[in-house]
Amino acid sequence: MTDFTEKFISGADVYRGTLLHVRRDQVRLPDGAESVREYIRHPGAVMIAAELGGGRLVLERQFRYPHRREFIELPAGKRDPGEPPLETARRELLEETGYVAAEWRKLGVIHPAIAYTDETIEFWYARGLEKRERKLDAGEFLEVFDLELEKAVEQVRDGRITDAKTVTGLLWLHAFGR
Repeated sequence: MTDFTEKFISGADVYRGTLLHVRRDQVRLPDGAESVREYIRHPGAVMIAAELGGGRLVLERQFRYPHRREFIELPAGKRDPGEPPLETARRELLEETGYVAAEWRKLGVIHPAIAYTDETIEFWYARGLEKRERKLDAGEFLEVFDLELEKAVEQVRDGRITDAKTVTGLLWLHAFGR
């Protein structure tokens, strides 16, 4: 068998909230049988490796309710409808950290949970940072700090940094550079 494509038959929204949009679709499998696929629709997101002088990266510490604890993360955020990913990256970096960047480069794309969401996170590198005033969203609380890449990778190794997108981003930078 060479074609593993599952074909859409019918579908419906199960839930549509502020963040989550859950779908349930009936599909035809490659062997002709039918099955159900439940998944979360997501508008897409960006993650930013913003580098200060000396190879220090801008990181954030914030509380994440589902796990009831704080996490260390690279700046990131959800795309607004119709917003190009680079514009999202610029907006999120300014809103969350107060930095604007003179140079931007797309590093890659990750799919954080391919079995149950269509979320795509574009990974961006920013440098030539200039500090401005940050503009956090209502209800958003986070601390901004900087850390050298090697020290951040140590924190991945010892379990202090566990956020999947951040782990991926830091190890990407460590392995492939900027």
